[in-house]
Amino acid sequence: MIRLTNCIRLAGLALLAIAALPTLAQDEFPNHTITMLVPFPPGGVADAVGRPVAEAMGRALKQSVIVENKGGAGGGIGMAQVAKSKADGYSLLMALSSVVVLPEADKVLRRNPMFTLDQLKPIARFTADPTVLVVRADSPWKTYADFMAAVKAKPGTVTFGSSGNYGTMHVPMEQLKIATNSFMLHVPYTGAGPAVLAVLAGQVDAVSTGPSSVVQQIRAGKMRALAHWGEGRLAALPDVPSLKELGVPISYSQWAGLFVPANTPEPVMAKLRQAARMAADDARAKQALVSAGSSFQYQDAPEFDRFVQADAKAMALVVQRIGRVE
Repeated sequence: MIRLTNCIRLAGLALLAIAALPTLAQDEFPNHTITMLVPFPPGGVADAVGRPVAEAMGRALKQSVIVENKGGAGGGIGMAQVAKSKADGYSLLMALSSVVVLPEADKVLRRNPMFTLDQLKPIARFTADPTVLVVRADSPWKTYADFMAAVKAKPGTVTFGSSGNYGTMHVPMEQLKIATNSFMLHVPYTGAGPAVLAVLAGQVDAVSTGPSSVVQQIRAGKMRALAHWGEGRLAALPDVPSLKELGVPISYSQWAGLFVPANTPEPVMAKLRQAARMAADDARAKQALVSAGSSFQYQDAPEFDRFVQADAKAMALVVQRIGRVE
């Protein structure tokens, strides 16, 4: 009887110890390197935001946060990887606004979704910049009016690059085509970096992308900005008019935000949110974004979650209007 009682007692202690393991693991988070996946090649907006944020969050968490670039399918391959990763806080996603578009695009294309938005949980939004229409500095188009005149004169001969079908460089150009009843030829690449390089190399005529992808090229005299999809004037490009100023009533924001798999424990979420807030206040990270032509437009998880849900609804209507793009 004594032996049986002791066995029961030991079994009970063992169960208590096992039950405590998740709590202990959460309390210790992070105890090894964290990976921030950027679902595009280097050189794009997500990369320009992700690297200074990762470095600042690493200092806040006292643990390395490394950036891993994984492009493909307009960002969908990397987004799906994180959506399906272990929900322990060690797999982060620095996504662009295409994260709310791609699941809707899969519906339009009648294919199984790579991921769904409810597989991801928002941590923080860092930036929200309008995209900018840019061409090579030696192109014949000095203004938006010049560009659109060429588009209308020979439909389908003017080309634009993007980060992939339904991505954050594709959607604003489709908006422009619809609003102006015009046709330009779309050439998808694996990310903003390759698309911008394609413009510089003369492979395509134009791109619409976030300022941080092109400001340095504009300042160096290699590219020319013709218009942007925002409100008013941009601090980084004060001489560039908005499309609304030019009589085209459309807008588009290419935002960048941090996500984790949906079932990530709240104690881990709390630590990541705190680190994200510290990154947004970090002087080095701020300077890196300013140098790239952007700035922090921070939203913490609750506000960012509401923003994401609202943007998903708005973008669903845009995608449905664009229709099937193969």
